[in-house]
Amino acid sequence: MSTLRRRRYVLAGLLIAVGAVATVLLFEVVDVVFFAITVAYVLYPLRQWLVAHGASRRVASALVTTAAFLAVTLLLAPIAWTLFRRRDSIVELLQDLPETLPVAVFGFEVVIDVASLAELATESLRSLAFSLAADSIFIILQLAMFVLVLYGLQLRPEAVGRAAFEITPPAYHDIIRALHERVGGTLYALYVVQAATAVLTFPIALVVFYALGYESVFVLAVLSAILQFIPIVGPGMLAALLAGYDLLIGMPERAVGIIVLGPLLIGLLPDVIIRPRMASTHAKLPASLYFVGFVGGVLTIGVVGIIAGPLVVALLVEIVELLSDRRNPSFED
Repeated sequence: MSTLRRRRYVLAGLLIAVGAVATVLLFEVVDVVFFAITVAYVLYPLRQWLVAHGASRRVASALVTTAAFLAVTLLLAPIAWTLFRRRDSIVELLQDLPETLPVAVFGFEVVIDVASLAELATESLRSLAFSLAADSIFIILQLAMFVLVLYGLQLRPEAVGRAAFEITPPAYHDIIRALHERVGGTLYALYVVQAATAVLTFPIALVVFYALGYESVFVLAVLSAILQFIPIVGPGMLAALLAGYDLLIGMPERAVGIIVLGPLLIGLLPDVIIRPRMASTHAKLPASLYFVGFVGGVLTIGVVGIIAGPLVVALLVEIVELLSDRRNPSFED
C-alpha cells in the first residue's frame, strides 16, 4: 500500500472517530445538524444553478440559505402559532364528547370511558403548548444553528464528496454515485414533493371542512396538511376521527360526508395532482417501505426519524438492487 493511500485511510479513520465523539458530545443538537445536511442535499442543485448563472459561491450560498430559512419560518411558524392560539378550541371540541360510549360486540355491551380519554388528550395538548412556549429560546437557538450549518455546507459542498472518492478505490466509485443519486431522489421526495402536497392540501381541506359545517376549519386544515407527511395514513386518519366524533354527537350525515370526502379530496387529490408532476425518477420507494421507514424511524429516534427512517430504507433498497444487478462483477466470479 502506498504512503499516500495509507495516509488517506488513517485520515478516514480519524474522521470516523472524531465524528463519533462529536455525535456523543453534541447529541442534543444532532437532529438539527442532520436536518441541515439533508436540506443542503436537496438545495445543492439550486446553489449550483445560481453559481452557473454568475453568482459567487458566497452569494449563492447566502441566497439559498436565506430561502431555506424563510421557507421553514413561513411553513412552521403559522402552524405552531395557530395550534398554540387555538388550543382552547381543540379542548372545547374534546370536552363536547359524551362521557361514555356503549359498544355492542357479539351480544356483549362494552362501555368506553370517553371522558377519561378526552381528559388525557386535553392534558397532553396543554402540556405541549406550554412546553413550546417555555422552549422558545432553545428553539430559536436551534434555528440559528440550522442556518449556520446549512450555510457552511452550501459554501463548500464538494468537500465531503471529494473525501469519499479519495478514500474509496476507483472500482467502487459507481456504488458511491448510485447511493448519492438514491439519497438525492429520496430527500427530494421527502422534502419537496411532500411539502408541495401539504401546501395544496391546506386550501382543499379548508373548503371541505367549511362545506361540511365544521368549526375551527383553519386548525383542521392545518392538521390535514401536517398529516400529509405521514405515509399511507395521511389525512384519512383525521377524517376517521372526525367521523367517529360526528357519530358520537348524533350527526351521522356529516360523518358519512367526511369519511367519503376526507380521504378522497383531502388525502388523495393533492397527491394525484402533485406527485406525477414533481416526483423524482430516482425516488422509486414503494409506499409500504416508506411507511415502515417512517414509523420505525419515529418510534426509534423521534422526530429526526421522519427523514432518517425512509432514507435508511431507501439506501437499503439501493444496496439490494446493486447486489442483484447482473452487471455486478460478483455474478461473473
